[in-house]
Parts: sequence; structure tokens; C-alpha cells
Amino acid sequence: MKVLLIGSGGREHALAWALSASPILEKLYCAPGNPGIEAVAECVPILASQAEALIAFALEAAIDFVVIGPEVPLVEGLADRFEAAGIKCLGPSGKAAVLEGSKGFVKDLCEDFGIPTGRYRRFQDSARAKFFAETLGYPVVIKADGLAAGKGVVIAGTKAEADHAIDEMFDGAFGSAGREIVVEEFLDGEEASFFALSDGEHVLPLAGAQDHKRAYDGDKGPNTGGMGAYSPAPVLTPEVTEKIIERILKPTVRAMAARGRPYVGVLFAGLMIKDGEPKLIEYNCRFGDPETQVLLPRLKSDLLTALIATRDKALDSIDLRWSDEAALTVVMATQGYPGDYTKGSYIGGLYEAQRLPEVQIFHAGTARKDGRIVASGGRVLDVTATGKTVKEAQARAYEAVNRIEWPEGFCRRDIGWRAIARGD
Repeated sequence: MKVLLIGSGGREHALAWALSASPILEKLYCAPGNPGIEAVAECVPILASQAEALIAFALEAAIDFVVIGPEVPLVEGLADRFEAAGIKCLGPSGKAAVLEGSKGFVKDLCEDFGIPTGRYRRFQDSARAKFFAETLGYPVVIKADGLAAGKGVVIAGTKAEADHAIDEMFDGAFGSAGREIVVEEFLDGEEASFFALSDGEHVLPLAGAQDHKRAYDGDKGPNTGGMGAYSPAPVLTPEVTEKIIERILKPTVRAMAARGRPYVGVLFAGLMIKDGEPKLIEYNCRFGDPETQVLLPRLKSDLLTALIATRDKALDSIDLRWSDEAALTVVMATQGYPGDYTKGSYIGGLYEAQRLPEVQIFHAGTARKDGRIVASGGRVLDVTATGKTVKEAQARAYEAVNRIEWPEGFCRRDIGWRAIARGD
């Protein structure tokens, strides 16, 4: 089977790494890919935004199956275009990808179908939004309705902060994503992510993870796209997981079908858990980043077979096996991230770090220059390790980090602290 994977980040490197091990794979392409992905796939210089070129390549290369990594092309309907061209594709339709494309849609869905989430309202003018925020009390959460590259969420601790966030969004800080906003209740508890596959009718649970959004140790500093993650997450006990599946995931799939938007693809639920009770924060319509980098090293079954069964609406015939070991990834980022940063710094020591046992380095934002690896983004490397416990995986990951020679980079040194504090 010939497979085309679309994307260029750490998530896509992890997907390519897992797909390349499939016994039914004949050839793996990745568009556009990155220097790390080159080790397991043939990279094609076509961007995820170039839909016509991607489809033309898939037809010319006789691609049997397409996997779309990033959210933007999914929300824009790229999966529909591949299917219309007669090419099987893993990814929700544009109508179904609204689960990530509109935060207000998700909140309305939860309210209409009794899915547990926080109180909220949707607004298109600032005065009413500010009044409602005050009725909820502080802290309060202000969200741009549309896609904002993971930056359209503000947790406002005071009225002044809430008013400022609301004004900024309506003034165009997040472009068209902020034309409508959602003001919602701040949920207290422990945040976690849970992943599943949906074929429009059946739900196949994958696994859970916890990531670290703040830039610096101790969960301090600005929010980022994620500075590290680990799996499994101790807060996701079997009892909590069962509640997530029965009260959140399955009702969502039924609700989407009832709305004429059958959901076929990856379901990524962002959750808040307090006293053993999960509530939905938001949905994403694809694998997470950096969570994928710790989920797939734990998957013992064939990923490609599961993804094909998802698209073919045959998940009831699939059973996945997972390793009992823990996985942990440390994100190495360019100094200055998530603010301004400089591209092009050289990175050494990758070969030595990769040789360590139970270590896999996924490239997230790298390029080649003069035959060497250089940083080409904010989040650049995902240094991943496995171990019997989170603590053991953490020790291996940081041993690998210490072998990487990159003065212009930085990372958090406490990834996994919640699990380790519990003794896991």
C-alpha cells in the first residue's frame, strides 16, 4: 500500500515513524516532511496548503491512502477533496472538522446533547461579552471562536484582563478567528488529553496523555503549543476513562451524526478533571502535538490498519494493544519562543543522543543547511523516551537532551512532574 502523509512537524514525524513499521506498507511519502522524516519516508516538496498540487501528486504516484496531520487543511475540507478525487483519506470532512474550527459550535453541541462542559455564551459584540464575563466571575476564559494557531485562548484573572482580551479579539488580534468569541467558565482541576478514533458510528479509544503548556519550569511563563508530554496520565484512571468514553466521546459521535456531520477520524478531547469527574474543554480534529510523540511509542498494534478501518467504517473489527510502559517527550525550542526567535542555528549531537536505548528524537522544526541540521521554527525537537515508569522515561529523555549540542535552544527540566510527584 502506498501512503501519503501530509505535514512537517513533530506530530508528523511520529506518525511517519509508526506508519513506516506497518507490514502492509509498500511506500510512504510525506509532504512536505522534514529532515527527520527523511529517514523513514520520501519527502515531497508540497505544502499542506497546496491542495491541488497534493491531489495531483497523489494521483500520479497512485497513492492508496492519505493521512492528514495538521488541523487547518482539515477544517478547509482537504479530506473531502481527496475523497472526491477517488483517493481514500483519513480525516474528518470539512463539515465535521467544525469540532475544531468553531469553539462555539462545540459548546452548543455539548449544551444540546448533555455533554459535560463549563458554562458559556457566544458573542459578536464586546459590551455583552464583558457583562457576561463579569457574571461568571474571575478567572474567566475568553476564546476566539475559530482557529488561531493555539493562541486564541486567554485566562483572565481580573475584569481589566478580561475586558482587554475581549477588545483585542474584536479588534482583530486573531484575524477572522476572533470575529465571534466564546466567554466561558474557568474550570478548576487537572487538565489531560484523551484520544480516540471514530468511524462515524463506533468509537475506538486510544490513550491519554498530559502535556505542559507553559514555557518554563514550574508551569510558569507564557502559554506555548506544548513544551513536553507524557503518557499514560495517572489522572486518567480506568474509572475516569470510562466516563470520558460514555459521557463525552460516544455522545459527541452520536450528536455529530444527528446533525448531519458524521465524524470520521481522530477525536482529541481536551479535558478538565476534578474529583474524578471529567468535563470537556475543547475538541481537536487530529492527533495532538506533542501528545502523538508519546502515544505512538506505546502502541503495539499496527497504526495503518487502524486508520484504514476508521475511514472504512470498520472500527468494530479492530482491537488495539498498548504497552504498559510510560513514554515522555521533552520539547527543545529556540530561545525566545513563544515570542520572537531567530532561525538558522546549528544543532549537533543528534546522532549520539539518538543512539541511547529507548530514545527516539522526532524533528518538529528543522531544516538542512550545508549538510547540517538547523533550527527552522520555535519548537524544534521532541526528545522522546520510554521506561517502566514516567520517572525512568524522564531520566532517559533528559540524558538524551544533555547530549544535544545547541546553545541557542532551551527546554523545561521538569516534564512529567505531576506523575512523578504521585510516585508513578
